[in-house]
Parts: sequence; C-alpha cells; structure tokens
Amino acid sequence: MDEMENRLARLPGALLPWYRENRRVLPWREEVSAYRTWVSEIMLQQTRVAAVIPYFQRFMAAYPTVEDLAACDEGELMRLWAGLGYYSRARNLRRAARVIAEEYGGAFPRTYQELMELPGVGDYTAGAILSIAFGEPVPAVDGNVLRVAARVGGCELDILDSKNRRQFRRRMEAVMPRQEPGAFNQALMDLGAGICLPGGGPLCDTCPAADFCAAREQGRQRELPVRAPKKEKRLEEKTVFLLLGPEGTALRQRPDTGLLAGLWEYPHVPGRLTEEQAARQLRQWGLTPRAWLRQMDARHIFTHIRWEMTGYLVQVEGLGPADWLWADEARRQRLAIPSAFDQFTRALPAEGD
Repeated sequence: MDEMENRLARLPGALLPWYRENRRVLPWREEVSAYRTWVSEIMLQQTRVAAVIPYFQRFMAAYPTVEDLAACDEGELMRLWAGLGYYSRARNLRRAARVIAEEYGGAFPRTYQELMELPGVGDYTAGAILSIAFGEPVPAVDGNVLRVAARVGGCELDILDSKNRRQFRRRMEAVMPRQEPGAFNQALMDLGAGICLPGGGPLCDTCPAADFCAAREQGRQRELPVRAPKKEKRLEEKTVFLLLGPEGTALRQRPDTGLLAGLWEYPHVPGRLTEEQAARQLRQWGLTPRAWLRQMDARHIFTHIRWEMTGYLVQVEGLGPADWLWADEARRQRLAIPSAFDQFTRALPAEGD
C-alpha cells in the first residue's frame, strides 16, 4: 500500500461520523429509492444543488414512479425540464424509464453492467445508485470526489484525463467501506461541495480529513487537483427575432438531434444584423415589419459554446415559413423554450399591453 492509498484508506473512518452530524438535508435523501437517486443524480449533472431542488420536487409530483415517467408525454417532460438545460438528460431519463418499465418490470437493475447500459447512465450515476439505493460498495467519482482524493492523497495527475480518472476510481474502489457505502459516497460529495472547495478556498480548519491531507500538510491546496487548461469556448453570434403577429409570437422547433434538440425557439440567424439587415431577413421570410419596438442584447454560455445575441422585437404582418408556430402567451408557456432565450421571453409584452 503506497502513501496515497494509506491516506485515502483513512477517509471512511473520518467521514462517516462527520456525515452523520453534518449531512445536507436534501429531498432525494429523505426517502431513498433507486428511482429518486437516479433522477436526482441526472439533474445534478452540470447543475447546482439549489437550482435542482425545486425541479426535483416538481418532477416527483408529476412522475412519482418510473412507470409514470416511462408513460409521460415528451413535450410535457420538456416543459417541466425547461430552465435546467442539457435537455438530452431529460430525453435519456424517459428512454431509460421505458427500458426499466418494459424490460425489468419497473424494478431497477441491480448490477453495474445493467445500469451502465441504460441511456444516459455513466460510471458516476451507476455508482451512486448501487451504493445509495442498494448498499453496494461501489464508488461514485465525480469532480468533487476527484478534488478530495487528489488533495488528500497528494496526487499530481491531471483529473481531466480519462485514463487518470479511471485510476482515481480504482483507488476509491480499494477504500470503499462494506458498511454504509452510500453514506460514504454522499459524505465525499458533501465534503467536496461544502469544505474542500475549488481553487484556493478550501475550509481546511473544519475538514474531517485535515489531519491526514497531503495538500494541507504541504500547503498545496491551490495547486491540487491538477487540471489541464480548458479549451476556449467557441463563440457563436446570432440575431434573434421576437416577432409579434395577430395570433401571437413566432416560434419554430429545433431539429431532433444536436444542441437543444426538439425544443422551441424564437427564429434566429447567424451573425449580428443591423436593423436594415434584419428587415431584409424578415422580407426573405415573407414578413412585413410594421413597428420596430425594441433592440436588446443577451448572452448564454453552454459547456463548449458561447452565444452572443442581438434581439429585435418587431410587429409584423404575414405568416412566415410553413413550419413556424404563432403562439399566444398561454400556449407559449406550455412549450419547452430553452433558458438561453429567457431574456428575450421576458422582453415580450404581456397580452393586453
């Protein structure tokens, strides 16, 4: 057993008592089940806990069982998910729910391999379900856990490298406790989320692993974990059209694959158009601008892309392309419109104004 493993092996004894006293109160922990654990972990991917809580509660009210989710309408699911982003997560939840309902009779598979075959389930989510819901000693290694393990063990491997992440997983697998593996994984999550913070901000004085943490001993909290520089996000510039017609606001549906697949959006084109250029674009769509009401700018950042947008709020005559939908406020609220367009949605006048 090397020095890193010696240090990591002390984590269960330190973290489990700490977790019993300091665990976060979260709705998916109040009533533990494989279904609730799965849904919460999918929602928590790339999304803050505070943002997930109300979505999780609404989701469970709408789809209390995996069978309910399997039978749900995709449009209604997308509307419920709107604002959480990364919409492929919701589609994969529904696809996986159908597999569980049809192939497993509504009972969650209980092996790592079977879980990994479900759409949208990766190593971390499978480990969380197995350990938390079924008490299996399987690690659940996410960014928080990687940070804790790298600092406690004093490891200088790049945690963004997939080969190194597999090595970290093997390290954590070797120290998983047979008793309370779910509590141990959740303790690691809580430690990483609340104490062993990114950058130079870990709260070492309150950390239950402080006595055997290599980074603290060596004063290297700011250096660990090691991360290779990220690629710069690709810039995409767009002009968004908020078009007001007699029957409502113009919307169109995105393709079934790719970014924001299948969701509804305001018509837009590449580039930042001047008002004159925007007027030409409207005429190409068969529309006549009657009043230019407002111009605004907005930005939205995805994982690898940054959208910089100029928007025009315009009263128009005409119907536009045949695949457009003109939706009044009530209908618009029933459709799944990505949060990328929230600033434009808020700029729309209320009906009756």
